[in-house]
Amino acid sequence: MTFSITLIAYLIDRFVGEFRFVRHPVVLMGDFIKLFEKLFYKDSVFRGIILTLSLITLVFLVSFSIQNFLSESVNYYLGVIVSGLIASTTIASKMLYDSVNDIIEHPQNIKYLVSRDTESLSESDINKAAIETYAENLSDGVIAPLFYLLLFGLWGAFIYKAINTLDSMVGYRNERYEKFGKFSAKFDDVVNYIPARITAILILLLSKGAVVPQGHFRWAPRTIKRIWRFGKLHESPNAGYPISAMALSLGIKLGGDTSYFGKIKSKPYFGEGREQITTDDIKNALTLQPKLDIFIIIFLGIGAVL
Repeated sequence: MTFSITLIAYLIDRFVGEFRFVRHPVVLMGDFIKLFEKLFYKDSVFRGIILTLSLITLVFLVSFSIQNFLSESVNYYLGVIVSGLIASTTIASKMLYDSVNDIIEHPQNIKYLVSRDTESLSESDINKAAIETYAENLSDGVIAPLFYLLLFGLWGAFIYKAINTLDSMVGYRNERYEKFGKFSAKFDDVVNYIPARITAILILLLSKGAVVPQGHFRWAPRTIKRIWRFGKLHESPNAGYPISAMALSLGIKLGGDTSYFGKIKSKPYFGEGREQITTDDIKNALTLQPKLDIFIIIFLGIGAVL
């Protein structure tokens, strides 16, 4: 049943996208976080733990109740279809692809995709940020929710989105959120550990492999070692792996020093190759999408049949 629900969810998200006539569940989660912060914020790890646990509890109660109702109180096929419709809101495949593709024609829109300072980014830096966003969010917005949806059903996917939303709103290492968002950020690291590495392997598997100096592609165990070697350099225990896999598959360098909140943060490079990133590199990165679609649809289809 979960394979069927997940397949329906992915197909709806990939080919229909967001339902703009309803308030998105992630927006509702964000509203809760903002309200909690407004009423109960304190520069305290404990307050951050209370925020995380209260949102997760609320999301679990709502999503588990819906899952139970749809699996026990309605027609089986109707329950699967409605569950798929609801579950599709946890996946962001179409939105991610469209947003990154839009940067090719409208580079100024990069400010809506990244948390780094964007006012003085060069053309190469904008293209780099777009590719990094695509690689990292393939894990956060696609593979991870599918992973938890398959494992636990609706409540698993929605709890993952709650944790991920918390991290995106309060999981910053700055003066306001260093303590308040610490638990959320660490929790996000834990739940993304496996999906990030699955994403890295899929990027390499579905591309031609890693670009080697002669301009050819190579798919070998040593390439996986290179992904792991670069990936562990990232400040995040997870983000570096899909970013490194994408960089190696395109033959470019991602990462490098980046400005956040007016301060330059020293970051390592991921990958080996050109440092000048072009819009053609964005286009090449996005050629992964149809292959990923086919892989996921076939995988989930086989699971549903079996």
